[in-house]
Amino acid sequence: MSKLSQRITAAVFCIFLAVFGLLHIILPDRTFSPVENRTLAQPPAFSWSALVEGSYTASLEKYLEDQFPFRDGWMGLKNRYEYLLGKREFHGVYLCGDSLIHKIEDTSRAEQNISYLQKLTEKTDIPVYLGLIPTAAEIYRDALPSGSENFDQAAYLAQVRESVPGAVWVDIAGALADHAGEPIFYRTDHHWTSLGAYYGCAALMSAMGEAPAPLNAPETVSEDFYGTLYSTSGVHWLKPDTIERYISGEGVTVEDFEKGETHGLYVDSFLNEKDKYASFLGGNTPLYIVRNPEAASDRKLLIVRDSYSDSLAPFLSQEFAEIHLLDLRYYRTSVAQYAADNAIDQIFVCYSVENFVKDVDAIFLGQ
Repeated sequence: MSKLSQRITAAVFCIFLAVFGLLHIILPDRTFSPVENRTLAQPPAFSWSALVEGSYTASLEKYLEDQFPFRDGWMGLKNRYEYLLGKREFHGVYLCGDSLIHKIEDTSRAEQNISYLQKLTEKTDIPVYLGLIPTAAEIYRDALPSGSENFDQAAYLAQVRESVPGAVWVDIAGALADHAGEPIFYRTDHHWTSLGAYYGCAALMSAMGEAPAPLNAPETVSEDFYGTLYSTSGVHWLKPDTIERYISGEGVTVEDFEKGETHGLYVDSFLNEKDKYASFLGGNTPLYIVRNPEAASDRKLLIVRDSYSDSLAPFLSQEFAEIHLLDLRYYRTSVAQYAADNAIDQIFVCYSVENFVKDVDAIFLGQ
């Protein structure tokens, strides 16, 4: 390389640094990234002790990284370039055609949590129904990139079923597999769609010896939903998902014990925010009680659950007069005792496999 070329390269680099340094000063700091769905680092407070121990420089580096001008665009460009080079895994998320599928990486509580399920069936005389929800990585195993790491969810489900004979097994995996050709999972989010949730409801009712209400025509409430996998992966060139509802929610009330308020089956304000999935019930909270005086039965159902049950609850609200949705991550209590204290008729343990195999709060299932 000639001296002139070296000087031009150095000049371009210096101009690049100067321009983006100036932009960093001029542009206001952002507090939240809707694309990444997380809070961004802010300027760290300076102290000599923090400088000496290294925490200040580490925080400053994180701040500069988060507040880099046009960060979202640069990240998208980087991932697009890596995709063209053949990369198909981005931050633990596989790009499979026009869909994002995440892999299960943490299985640290897989064995221990089975024992808590066993204890639950021993501590209560109330019928316990057990339905773990496989993720898209299991249902669409063949669509994953060749050689992809993939936890064997089918084998784990078989192990759980065999290990907890005191519970009635709900074959959600079979129900979803039977409808794998339909849009049962979002393409940019880890949750199942309303249609997938309906098939989960059908599996529960079948295990109870009943049939679910027929599926109504859907109502589209959003056509611009970008979910958690869109944020996590940095793959930002996919089309958004559509959110549909099959239950109107008329006459159904939802009591939120954390906020001390009662609202309808849906919270439409979330449709204007990043987390549009939270429009089902209102998002994560310790305890919801869903009531429908016009339900098909007067039974009380307790669901020990994660966020997959948010879109499942509308269908079950047509079958049960009262549904208690208990999230042990935020409401730490004995499940057996809660069921007894609230005159529950049936208990449904309903987690996604991914959450169940790592959930440290599943211990309350056995207390």
